[in-house]
Amino acid sequence: MKRFVIEREMPSVGTLEREQMRAAAEKSNSVLRELGPDIQWVESHVTQDKIYCVYLAKDAALIRKHADISGFPANRISEVKRTIDPTTAAT
Repeated sequence: MKRFVIEREMPSVGTLEREQMRAAAEKSNSVLRELGPDIQWVESHVTQDKIYCVYLAKDAALIRKHADISGFPANRISEVKRTIDPTTAAT
């Protein structure tokens, strides 16, 4: 599967209560079960007005389908081509 980063524009999402976040995660997990094994949610990073999600999926179309069914925006879907970290600088 390919790795994707999804940018979701959601004004004031960073102010949501824990229960609201739990309900959103529950909804996402429900849709993921419905879509099957070709898509997996890895993690999400919440900022004030956006959520950046990391998914594994066979293609971007499946991520778009998840967004459509779940009702969460997917303003930008970008396939990760390479990952680097501080150890990349090591010789």
